[in-house]
Amino acid sequence: MSKIELSIGPNFFNWSNEKLVDFYARIADEAPVDRVYIGEVICGKRMPFNDKVWPEIYERLTNAGKTVVFSAIALPVTVRDRKSINALSADCELVEANDIACVHKRSGEPFVGGPFLNIYNEQAAKVLMNLGMETFCPPVELPIKSVEAIAQALPELTIELFAFGRLPLAVSGRCYHARAHKLHKDNCQFICDRDLDGMDVTTLDDQKFLAANGIQTLSHSVQAITLDRDELLTKGIGRLRLSPHDVDMIAIAEIYRDLVEGKIKSSEAVARLQTQQLPGALANGYVTGKPGHLWKTD
Repeated sequence: MSKIELSIGPNFFNWSNEKLVDFYARIADEAPVDRVYIGEVICGKRMPFNDKVWPEIYERLTNAGKTVVFSAIALPVTVRDRKSINALSADCELVEANDIACVHKRSGEPFVGGPFLNIYNEQAAKVLMNLGMETFCPPVELPIKSVEAIAQALPELTIELFAFGRLPLAVSGRCYHARAHKLHKDNCQFICDRDLDGMDVTTLDDQKFLAANGIQTLSHSVQAITLDRDELLTKGIGRLRLSPHDVDMIAIAEIYRDLVEGKIKSSEAVARLQTQQLPGALANGYVTGKPGHLWKTD
């Protein structure tokens, strides 16, 4: 392995169709990335709205030479959710499974193991490889030492590390956005569309704590893995994933492209990231086995 690819992960947030189309048009035309994940991952109630634009987005990205992967929902709870998994598993060449139901529906066909799957060691990863997993995006709380152990044990598996963005920590049956606005989940009015990077959650002492995105809990801080190219290669990382946010994702992708091509060192990548208008402070604690909100520099 001598090349590290870049990907744009699935969008977690409730963006309008117009914003989705514009965002992915820029990704297609300007972002120096190899792979793009699309589709609704968080809330099945959003699907009737954004399902309309995914075919157009898919065509724009593929025409631009990007590899496109459809991401399946992370917490299927309704018949519609399950039908969406069935349809993706049957029709798409490559799917990202974020729930074990999708793994089984693929019936041995290639798939990406998403960060919502609870895979924490090489034995579990091997089981899913035998079922068709060709790429693995580890859970974001997994230390880099554990990721490296999986990569060494399974060299044929592509490791795609979640390198940038608010960390996807959990999904729940409750809708935090609706509750915060004194609405019921069944009548949420899609209130999560007000917060393009998630709704900030603070403690009683007014300290920044987490972010809520409908039924999803995210970190308030922004993960930034900025290991040098040689370090990434040594640890068996084949691809870095950049999670979409309402920031200049073209600039973010260019920073990481320079990093993985060895044009800049980690310190310069960090300095450039800090000039961007990010929704939270940089963090990399989980990578070093520390609390995830911490920022550790060498």
